[in-house]
Amino acid sequence: MDFNVKRFAADAGTLFSRAVQFTEEKLGQAEKTELDAHLENLLTRAECTKHWTEKILKQTEVLLQPNPNVRIEEFFYEKLDKKVPTRMNNHELLGQSMIDSGTEFGPGTAYGNALIKCGETENQIGGAERELIQSAAINFLTPFRNFLEGDFKTILKERKLLQNKRLDLDAAKTKLKKAKMADARALAEQDLKMTQSEFDRQAEITRLLLEGISSTHAHHLRCLNDFVEAQMTYYAQCYQYMVDLQKQLGNFPSAFSSNNNQSALSGGASVSVPILPLSAPLSTATGNTSSGFTELQKFSGSRKARVLYDYDAAGSNELSLLADEVIMVSSVPGMDSDWLMGERGNQKGKVPITYLELLN
Repeated sequence: MDFNVKRFAADAGTLFSRAVQFTEEKLGQAEKTELDAHLENLLTRAECTKHWTEKILKQTEVLLQPNPNVRIEEFFYEKLDKKVPTRMNNHELLGQSMIDSGTEFGPGTAYGNALIKCGETENQIGGAERELIQSAAINFLTPFRNFLEGDFKTILKERKLLQNKRLDLDAAKTKLKKAKMADARALAEQDLKMTQSEFDRQAEITRLLLEGISSTHAHHLRCLNDFVEAQMTYYAQCYQYMVDLQKQLGNFPSAFSSNNNQSALSGGASVSVPILPLSAPLSTATGNTSSGFTELQKFSGSRKARVLYDYDAAGSNELSLLADEVIMVSSVPGMDSDWLMGERGNQKGKVPITYLELLN
């Protein structure tokens, strides 16, 4: 019991001396030992890392789940260590509504069939979104949280200990300055030597932890790369799903075809934008445009061209194409540079140059 009382008294005395030292520093009545510049820079870097890690983490969560109420609910489930209830995302809700309405209108009708196909595609996109969220949670969000809740909390703990050791050191320096008697000065010098040693040891521990921030940056860089790859996969999947859907809808009767790929311009004029298939090599399209097509558009005349991919006309002024067929193409003054006039027998209409290869 006597030992506990003495220990409590010693701890209380230490806390009191720290409080006095801190107050006198704030009032400008006591000197303060400054940390070396390298350690100060490391502390600043750690704070900066913590600040931006928190911000990136928060904004990524907002991106993956825009609904704040759902985010709060998921947060509580996570803290309670319970499984988050499965719910349909927005794409899946839209997809289910389209499928239900298409079934009601009749799968045998053009509109009903189109709604069902669109709904199935929305469900596929919803599934891809789930995969993105799961990948981001494991490979991106979790490492960021682990840093904030683990490594950085350890840094904060050691930094607080360093602050206390610094206050003890400066209190010992003040005590030595005030000591008048030889015995008191000897005791104060011994105390100063001990507190200086403890301060140096804690400064070294804190420095080693702070230098580990470089490893944290390297780890977060790998996590960032994983997140970018997950997004790339997600957007590529979504694009492919929509390309497949557009192709399916393009097989419907022309009365039901979409005209949304024609952008209204001023004065009622419109221009069609050709869509390059996902499988089309970019070098083919850009190479054609920069070589023979440019010459053909610049000078009057016509050339034979081979069709590279199937193309379904989006309007009566366009010409549908079949892969590997050969047609005649020519340039018409005022026509958009992405298009030529195509002829097949008595049929004539606009064709996208990205679907063509000029023949000699």
